[in-house]
Formats: sequence, C-alpha cells, structure tokens
Amino acid sequence: MVADKFFGFKQIQLQKDLIKNIKRGHCWVYANALRNIPTAKSGSAAVLLDNRGGKPIAVGFLDPQHPIPFRICSTQIVDITRENWLLSRLNEAFAIRQQSMPPATTAYRLINGEGDRLPGMICDIYNEYAVIQFDSAGCRAFYAQETIINWLQTTFSLKSIIDRSRFHNKPLTLFGTVPNEPVTFNEYGHLFTADLQQGQKTGFFLDQRENRRQIELIANGKQVVNIFGYTGGFSVYAGKGGASEVTTVDIAKPAVETANTHWQMNGLSEGCHLAVASDAYQFMDEAIQTQRNWDIVILDPPSFAHSEASVPKAMAAYQTLIEKGARITRKNGYLALSSCSSHITQEMFIQCCEEGVSKARRKAVVLKINSQSSDHPAPLAMSELRYLKFVLLKIVND
Repeated sequence: MVADKFFGFKQIQLQKDLIKNIKRGHCWVYANALRNIPTAKSGSAAVLLDNRGGKPIAVGFLDPQHPIPFRICSTQIVDITRENWLLSRLNEAFAIRQQSMPPATTAYRLINGEGDRLPGMICDIYNEYAVIQFDSAGCRAFYAQETIINWLQTTFSLKSIIDRSRFHNKPLTLFGTVPNEPVTFNEYGHLFTADLQQGQKTGFFLDQRENRRQIELIANGKQVVNIFGYTGGFSVYAGKGGASEVTTVDIAKPAVETANTHWQMNGLSEGCHLAVASDAYQFMDEAIQTQRNWDIVILDPPSFAHSEASVPKAMAAYQTLIEKGARITRKNGYLALSSCSSHITQEMFIQCCEEGVSKARRKAVVLKINSQSSDHPAPLAMSELRYLKFVLLKIVND
C-alpha cells in the first residue's frame, strides 16, 4: 500500500503480535511493542503496521515521550485529523449520555477517553461548566481544541470551558472565566458543589454516583460513618435515605467543612451530621478501643497502588483497612468498601475483602459488586480502565 493512502501520517510498526488485542479494542501500544518510534511532534497522527508484512491495522497518534507512545483511535484506516471524525465521536458520546443519565442530574462525565474512543481526553459537565482533562501534552496536541470548544458551545449553554490537565500548573480557561466559587449541581436531585479550580479530579467524584445511590437505599434509620468522606457525597445520600445519624471523617478540615455545607444545602437536620477532621486510621483505632460501632461503615480511600510494583503493599494496606472497618461494623450491619486503584483487579480486591473480614473474625455475605457509573465507560478489552471497585457486604452472625 503506498504512502499517500495513509493520509501522510507517520508510520510505525509492531514488533510483537498484538493484532488480536488491538482488533478487540485495546488501544494502548507501549514502546517495547514497537519496532520504531519516529522522530515526530507529540500528537502527530500515525498509522500502525502489523509485525508481519507491514499491513496497516490501526490509526492513532504519537506521544514519543509518554509511557504510552501510541494511542489507537480507530482500527479503520481513516483520516482521524478531519473535523468530521472528531465531531462524530463527540456526538456519539453525547447520545449515550442522553439515553443513560438518571433524572435530576446535572453533573456527569460527557467524554471518558478510551471508553468513548477518544483516547486520552475526558470532559465533565457541571451544570453550565465544562472541565476538560488531557492525559498528556501529546493528547492535547492531537485533538483540535477549537473544534471541541465550538462543539461544546453549540451543544450546551455554557458559562465557561476549563482545561484542568495534570501537566498544567493551574487551570486554563478555554472559554469564559474560571468561577472563583464552587459551582452547584444536582445528582439524583441532591445538591452538591464542585471546586473546579482545586477540587479532586475535575471537581467531584462523579464515578461513585451509582454507589452513593446504593447507600441511600439501605440507610433508613441507620447510624452511618463515612471514612475518607471527602466532601460528604456518601453522607448526603445516607441522610437523604433516612439515616438517623451520619459521621463524615476526612483528614482535610476544608473537606469536612464542605461536607457540612452539602448536608445543610440538602435540608438535612444539622443535629444528625457530625463532621470529623481526623486521620482515618486513628479514628478507627479509637473506635475499636472504645467499642464504638455503626450500622453502615463506608471506606472509600485514595488509591493505594500507583504502579505494578506497589501492588503487594497495596493489598496488605487494603486488608488492614478492611479489617478495621469490619471491627467497627455492627452485627447485621453493612460494610461498603471501595478501591480506585487501577492496578488492583476486582478479583484482587475481593480477596482483600475476604482476608480483612476474616482477620477481624467476622463473616460477611456479598450484596453488591459495582464499578464506576455508566457515564465512565471502558473498552471491553481494557480491564485496567474498569478501575473502580465497590463491594457492599453485610456482616452476619454465626
């Protein structure tokens, strides 16, 4: 096949037989799988040739300095630099959200990178604000920002579009102005705020929405503790579900103050919410020593495994955490456990649950195993992008 059929793209070739994985939808190609990485600007479009006869099998873009130097956009040999290609993917992503978003919800993930076949780019909507993140400078260079901005402005009535890519020192304004105050949004009719400048992720943990809903369904009349509670997402859902008492624990004082604000915004009784700025482990150890326990214990810690090498230590840490959680859960109570570590598989996390509960000398049954909410899709062939694990256990008597 002659070069002009590749739209003038750079050419790279596999040195490993990854054709089956690629055809199934895996869209990351690491350096050790490539025969060559050409000298090219980050974000340059390229065609990937197979490791046999040099047959083209995919198109994507290069990011030579990144751990993932090539990301696949399509296994059809099409011109991915054309505006129509990008617009079609954006419209497909929006159509999925229109069909799947729950009622009274004005914050959601509009684009989830590889899951929407737009690798390396995410976009979250918070009412009248859009927050974009690119995974790397190469991703940012590949996507036509003007096209994205124009599409967002045409599709939504936005006050601003903000770029919060990790490699920036501060948010960049792509349209409008960055709000100085947290913005308010609805989730299943519950009110929250998101700090679009300094908040975790793009401002809020939108991926836990369905798991928060699960807590609401079991909370009536229960005493609940939400550990690593951040700004109280699970706490508000527990309160709206009729919990008699909710305690939010987070080491960051501003976070628990915001949890209190969220509680009040939703018209919940101030006397039923206790916000505690404390180290999670210290809080649980003191609860164990004083024999304090709850009907529902929620543990939603930050990631423990940032690399493959850290997995053994992370699993030990999860087991210790879960053991402490099981010790402060009442008999016939509920223990809700979460992991956002992409290097910890669902099977590994369930093993951690088994070991942790056993070390606490408790028994449990599994009521629910969930992942991230449906607006965070992932390719079937990329289990590593189904990063969020949520396990709801019921602690049972013998």
